[in-house]
Amino acid sequence: MVGSDARWHGAWDSVLTVHVVIMGCGRVGSTLARSLEDRNHTVSIIDSEPDAFRRLGPGFNGDKIPGIGFDQEVLEKAGIRRADAFAAVSSGDNSNIIAARVARETFGIQQVVARIYDPGRAEVYQRLGITTVATVKWTADQVLRRILPAGAEPDFRDPSGTIRVDHIPAPEVWVGARVGQLQEQGRCRVAWIDRLGEGMLPDRDSVIQEGDMLHLITREETADQAYEVLGRGPEHGD
Repeated sequence: MVGSDARWHGAWDSVLTVHVVIMGCGRVGSTLARSLEDRNHTVSIIDSEPDAFRRLGPGFNGDKIPGIGFDQEVLEKAGIRRADAFAAVSSGDNSNIIAARVARETFGIQQVVARIYDPGRAEVYQRLGITTVATVKWTADQVLRRILPAGAEPDFRDPSGTIRVDHIPAPEVWVGARVGQLQEQGRCRVAWIDRLGEGMLPDRDSVIQEGDMLHLITREETADQAYEVLGRGPEHGD
């Protein structure tokens, strides 16, 4: 598969350096780019206005690509074929969705996030496998957590450092399995599931579906085991 799918699956066990392509160098895009670089990830950022790159500051070491973010040649220059994630965060809904679909459908990028201004369109794009974030609840941190590998950036860690909450895209190997099986084998709890833009509280018999975002509660000391189980898949017969 185009894009380093194998590298991404390996992230259940350890946090790797990833390459992220960002479309849009406004306040959000520039903040996201610097945050990724601060975490030692590599970044290429695209904007149709070259002056926008000034927001990145002199210390930014990533690639600045002038052009239209859904143009395939521009995406090639940004390193889309080696990218692990793509974020479309320009000021236009249509441009963001077109770019996100090109990244996913043409180049096979699995971790794709698109910023939208119209929350009513979110469910449509969720069905296409594109995570959409409406501006009413949008922050750079939210997108960051959705494009870095699982375990890289917890949603929450309690003050003692004992308990953590992570959001995990449902691995393909767990689609069709029950929540209770994941909880038992991974020594974790599924606090809630984001499904098609809405939150749901699962019970033990709830079935994990493709496109689900799982919010897991684990002890810090057993988090690695949970990620290992997520990557390995269910042990049948339990």
